[in-house]
Amino acid sequence: MGAQELYFEYESGTKLERPELAKLLKYIKTGDTLVTTEISRITRSMKQLCDFIDLAVERKLKLIIGNFKMDCTKEIDPMTEGMIKMMGVFSEMERNLTSERVRSGIRNARAKGIRLGRPRLVADDVPKKILEYFEMYRAGQINKAEFARLSSISKPTAYKYIALLTDS
Repeated sequence: MGAQELYFEYESGTKLERPELAKLLKYIKTGDTLVTTEISRITRSMKQLCDFIDLAVERKLKLIIGNFKMDCTKEIDPMTEGMIKMMGVFSEMERNLTSERVRSGIRNARAKGIRLGRPRLVADDVPKKILEYFEMYRAGQINKAEFARLSSISKPTAYKYIALLTDS
């Protein structure tokens, strides 16, 4: 067994620009074996899957997708190619069904008047610690960066509190 490299991709399989997959495709050489848990970890698009299979054939890779093995170092038999493409069809269909269920849920929630997303920040909900340091900021005793650090919040969050408390 030769050298092993592990790549952990956290981007969605639907995205075209995935940094770890790009690194992997630069690194992998003719005759290497690519192992993944399932087809959706490579892609959730049939077009991308077909492009990936073409790349595997071109580079003569061995693919292990879960329990399924595909040896592209020699001519791929039609049954193997059909099986991997069928796995891709189901992966893409699963993604499309999930997206549709999410869109449907959002439509239903909006139809019922439910407000989605993060609750709006209101002055009554500002923690006492933030108010205490805001008074120091307003008095000119500390700057924005110090206000954020003392309040144990990020600068963007500090700017939101400052804008909210200055307007109220």
